[in-house]
Amino acid sequence: MISCSHFQTQQCRSCQWLAKPYHNQLAEKDAHLKTQLQGIDLSCVEWLAPYTSPLTAFRNKAKMVVSGAVERPILGIINEQNQPISLTDCPLYPPHFTPIFEVLKDFIGRAGLVPYNIAKQKGELKYILLTESRYNQQLMLRFVLRSEAKLPLMQRELAGLMTKLPQLCVVTANIQPQHAAILEGEKEIFLTEQQVLEEQFNHIPLFIRPQGFFQTNPTVAQALYSTAQQWINNLPITHLWDLFCGVGGFGLHCATALAKNNPDVQLTGIEISPSAIYSATLSSQKCGLKNVRFQSLDAANFALNQHEEKPDLVIVNPPRRGIGKALAQFLNQMQPHFILYSSCNAVSMGKDLQELTHYQPQKIQLFDMFPHTHHYEVLVLLTKK
Repeated sequence: MISCSHFQTQQCRSCQWLAKPYHNQLAEKDAHLKTQLQGIDLSCVEWLAPYTSPLTAFRNKAKMVVSGAVERPILGIINEQNQPISLTDCPLYPPHFTPIFEVLKDFIGRAGLVPYNIAKQKGELKYILLTESRYNQQLMLRFVLRSEAKLPLMQRELAGLMTKLPQLCVVTANIQPQHAAILEGEKEIFLTEQQVLEEQFNHIPLFIRPQGFFQTNPTVAQALYSTAQQWINNLPITHLWDLFCGVGGFGLHCATALAKNNPDVQLTGIEISPSAIYSATLSSQKCGLKNVRFQSLDAANFALNQHEEKPDLVIVNPPRRGIGKALAQFLNQMQPHFILYSSCNAVSMGKDLQELTHYQPQKIQLFDMFPHTHHYEVLVLLTKK
């Protein structure tokens, strides 16, 4: 167990399981996963031990509500009692984030970014989102603002901020004008020339960009992608789809491994977020992969309306709702040889696997992406019966 004063004083309960010994957390998650797979034939399954996470300092991203006064901003959360709680010393963040937050507080004052007051519906600055690349320690900083009114002041003070934080390479203003619990708006204004952070997992370059999803636990994410790569490495695959591909982590890992034996391997990646597709395309170019196509489309609609050559492998990494009955039935009919299913919600995954009646799970592993909570990730390799 780790020590957290915010949890002990009940100011922050985000880590609901912090009081549970870690081995108990893993046991509960493993039991929950097995419950979701009841009714599925697991007789041939290789069930691997859970991949564990560091217990502290594992996050590469801080999402901070900004409250308080412009000259004394509070970075953290608004708790259930509607109290602003500073979380600049949260043990989930790397310790070197703490002095960075102090520099950001000074910038908030200098730029006159009045924290947004929910009750009064006044103020400008709603959130700051800080992301770090573990590959080169570069930082991306996003200010979520109600309007563009403070942009001139921000631009005036930006050079001073970047002098104090030389690792800060990407800075944006995201405009979210609604009085609603919405993290970000559609409009993103870049205040720096650089627009992406480079990360590397298993020597595969991946790019973090505003409004593109990226895993917040790099240690476990790297292991998740590496495991996918290992599982498919020696399978007879020449054409693969990566549906809900995000920034391309799964597809690029698998295609890179397969290309060592077959340089003509084809990868089609589909993701609805244009920002994520931008990053995935950049990664494929740096990897030197030739037969790769990433497109910004709805993954389910793409699959259901395809008449091209059938892939040997379909990778699915859907949002929490799962792939759904229609896509599962389509995969039953199309019958790729293999399906690699990555899930952040074992409940919806269990329902999807019930629908994939033509497939047999071969390997299953739990990845503890979110220690101290009930959330986890799962990777399943399925083969055609």
